[in-house]
Amino acid sequence: MHSIRERTAIALVIMLDVAFYGTAERPVSTIEIAERSSLARRGLEPILQGLARAGLLKGVRGPHGGYRLALPAREILLSDICRIALHDGAHAADRRQGALFNTVIRPFLDQMDGLLAHEYSKLTLQDFVRQAEMRGLTRPAAGPSAFHI
Repeated sequence: MHSIRERTAIALVIMLDVAFYGTAERPVSTIEIAERSSLARRGLEPILQGLARAGLLKGVRGPHGGYRLALPAREILLSDICRIALHDGAHAADRRQGALFNTVIRPFLDQMDGLLAHEYSKLTLQDFVRQAEMRGLTRPAAGPSAFHI
């Protein structure tokens, strides 16, 4: 089981990968995401499914299936992605017990989550795509698509 921080990072990687490498004509497969991110496919599946259930990704069935963005990248806030990752992983955090954790650590983590959520709400997935492009990563040639810009 991934920690909440790991789940958030994985969800951000998944969404950025789909936004960066996917096109309107070609969805991104789970295998491709796993290879590019060096993450286990089985660890990606539950997070991909959560993002799809939340309406951020759209699954495409078939031999050339995979995932594509359900909304334009400029409309997806990083806070939306993180909220889904936190919500889907909340049951793991609820199992932690102990007076020190519940009295000191949990309130601290809740406070930090609030600060992070505020910062995440300032950025969109498109901002991440632009950062990747500015840092020299090359995207596949894409036809016209409202889901990238």
